[in-house]
Amino acid sequence: MEPRIPPLSPDELSERQKELFDAIGGPRGGVVRGPFAIWLRHPDLVEKANELGNHLREGTDVPQKLSELAILVTARAWTARYEWFAHEKTAVKCGLNTKIIDAIRAGETPVFHDPREECVYKVTAELHGDHEISDPTYKAAVAAMGEDQVIDLVAIIGFYTMVAITLNAFNAPLPDGAEEPF
Repeated sequence: MEPRIPPLSPDELSERQKELFDAIGGPRGGVVRGPFAIWLRHPDLVEKANELGNHLREGTDVPQKLSELAILVTARAWTARYEWFAHEKTAVKCGLNTKIIDAIRAGETPVFHDPREECVYKVTAELHGDHEISDPTYKAAVAAMGEDQVIDLVAIIGFYTMVAITLNAFNAPLPDGAEEPF
C-alpha cells in the first residue's frame, strides 16, 4: 500500500515547518513520522495536535499504562497499523501484560486482573463499538478512576481516534523493517 502523502523532504519545509519538525522530532529521536508527517503540511494543525498530544501524554493523571491500553484498543478498533507499532513497545515498558496486548491484537476480549485496566478497556471498546458508554461501565469507571480521569481518558481515546483515521486515510506506512501487527 503506497502512502497517499509522502513525507516532506528537508528542502521542502518552510521555516515554520522546520521549527515544528524540530520541536516534534526532538523527543522522537529527530524523526517525524506517522500522523505528524502528514499534519506537518498544515503547520497550525500539526502545532495544535502536538500540543494536545503532549498534554494527553504528560499532563493528565491517567497512568501511562492505562493510556497505552486505551491507545492499543483504539489502534485495533481502527486497524491502525502505525499507531499499534508506535505504542505496543511503550505499553509493554509501562507494565501492560503481554497477554492483554496479544488478546487485543487478536480482536479478543482480554482477561484482566486489575479493575482499572478492565474499566479502561470497556470504556474504550464501548465507545468504538457502541459509540457511547453504558451506565454500568461509566459508573464502574468513575468508581475506579474518578471523574477527572474518565474525562481525560475519553479525550485520549478521541485524540488517538483522530490519529488512527489520519493514518488510515493517507496510508501512512510502517517504518522500514517494522513487522505487520495485524
